[in-house]
Amino acid sequence: MGMAWLGLQFLLCAVLIAGAGFVLSRSGDALAEAHGWGRGWVGLALLATVTSLPELASGVSAVALVGAPNLAVGNALGACVVNLAFLVVVDLLQRHQPMYRRASATHLLSAGFGVVMLGFVAMSLVTGRAAPQFLGVGLYSPVLLALYLLALRSVFAHEQSNLRSAESAALERPSREAVRREWRRFGTAALVVLAAGSWLPEVADGLSQTLGLSRSFVGTVFMALVTTLPEMAVTVSALRLGALDMAIGNLLGSNLFNLTILAIDDLAYLRGPLLADVSGAHAGTAATALMMTGLVIVGLVMRPQGRVLRVASWVSVGLVAAYGINAALLFLAGS
Repeated sequence: MGMAWLGLQFLLCAVLIAGAGFVLSRSGDALAEAHGWGRGWVGLALLATVTSLPELASGVSAVALVGAPNLAVGNALGACVVNLAFLVVVDLLQRHQPMYRRASATHLLSAGFGVVMLGFVAMSLVTGRAAPQFLGVGLYSPVLLALYLLALRSVFAHEQSNLRSAESAALERPSREAVRREWRRFGTAALVVLAAGSWLPEVADGLSQTLGLSRSFVGTVFMALVTTLPEMAVTVSALRLGALDMAIGNLLGSNLFNLTILAIDDLAYLRGPLLADVSGAHAGTAATALMMTGLVIVGLVMRPQGRVLRVASWVSVGLVAAYGINAALLFLAGS
């Protein structure tokens, strides 16, 4: 398969996913108003889940159809790193002050759960085949699923507590037909994201062979960049709507779901525990995501006001540096 044809397919996947991401953002915001949901919760749970469908489809397709576990793990962990790096763009778009000055403290809870889940994944990657397993499934899989559900419940309860204390005025609800129309748009966009995400692993695997790059590098950098396009599109749209917390919640919530995808991929991988059969380079990516999440937590606590060269906060500078170092190390390891 020629390089030009593979590149064209890759570009088409990117366009489809990006376009559907914008529709998801608009419909998600409309549904939040229609059902009386908080924007932060919509970003964390509803939008984050749907915009992570490419990672889910790509991961299951990579392990079940392509037989490329390194693509699946690299895609999930790489998507976490890309999402955290995209927080830099969110920070840059805040003209008056760094985003950490205005962001809700609720995001600390999402980021904290992300640290716990990432730490568990990193530990399982380092342990390898010595990690506990049951019926060919790693012990980390049910733990990741349980942590994700606990995170959703905890963040929802915390946000509801804040909403009750705010006593905001009730808004006029749209008609049932308008709500059904938004749900149809939302569902159609989700199907487009799912279809394009299922197509992506085969294209990425062909690119890795044509370019002579490792599947770990392609999955972590190339494929992760494209499958996070919905998160990017939704985040930019949320910022245009003035919903900063929805934008941040979408990115951090997507990371929680991406780590849960590893558990689903493990169930679809029939050769044994997934994390025991992949390159050790992924432990470096998990450690990078841990470090970047830690930087975000520091930013949310310290809420820095100054900007480096009047452009972005020092937290964003650290996020960019961590992302670049991880990509360079993966490239060198794959070479």
